[in-house]
Amino acid sequence: MTRIAFLGLGLMGRRMARRLVAAGHDVVVWSRSGVPEDAPELRARAAASPRAAAAQADVVIAILSDDGASAAVWDDPESGALAGLRPGAVAIESSTLSPARVTALGERVRAVGAHFLDAPVVGSLPQAEAGVLVFLAGGDPAVVDGVRDLLGVMGGAVHSVGPTPAGAVTKLIVNTLLGTQIALFGELLGFAGRAGLDPAATLEVLGALAVTSPVAKGMAGLMVAKDHAPRFKVSLMEKDVRYAAEAAAAVGASLPIAERVAELYRGAIAAGDGDANLTAIARRYEP
Repeated sequence: MTRIAFLGLGLMGRRMARRLVAAGHDVVVWSRSGVPEDAPELRARAAASPRAAAAQADVVIAILSDDGASAAVWDDPESGALAGLRPGAVAIESSTLSPARVTALGERVRAVGAHFLDAPVVGSLPQAEAGVLVFLAGGDPAVVDGVRDLLGVMGGAVHSVGPTPAGAVTKLIVNTLLGTQIALFGELLGFAGRAGLDPAATLEVLGALAVTSPVAKGMAGLMVAKDHAPRFKVSLMEKDVRYAAEAAAAVGASLPIAERVAELYRGAIAAGDGDANLTAIARRYEP
């Protein structure tokens, strides 16, 4: 039986780990903040460190907040997952990270004789709960195919997008597109309100037009309802758009719109909304 180490039990990670357990997989978990109270079924599966978790596993999956968290969990010489990774194992980094970080991590994984995929996920809490996330897998297509059924427990689709860091680059493009749409909708609904329009009625019209994407319609609905409970935090969106702008600059590309969008999310963080849903950016424009 394939044994899986799952590193990171945040809002996304705990839902993904639960699905693996529910599907009957042998899963060991680790999280920097311990096993969450709302995931008691994972408590007996907790390892003492990422290294201890990885040492028992054929597949190691991590979903963490940023480059710094990834480095702490994988790279620590005493407790990091790399120190316990077995030759022939598959390391899957599903966090949204910079291309530079996943490139460096992939080199270190391969140096110990293991396989590496940078395979971030598209989707948020409802998709993680339902097991319909989309994996954007960078790495050897044969390795992707070898874990496709496993990833299918958590996702409705697995796309092989090219060699590492193709997964990371594609995910940053996806999230920058999302973050830009949501920031713009916040502005436009604020404009509608100040111009005397009913934002809900305006959204009903916009939502019926092809110009509005389904995800933008859903997020704008949360704005109208003033429901900013965290599903995808402002702070994480700022990080993703910033990573995209930095990665673009590193290859000689320019993302001036993305750079401005990152500034807008930083403004929302400064206003105290860093832990709110990314839709909270609309508060900056409300009448």
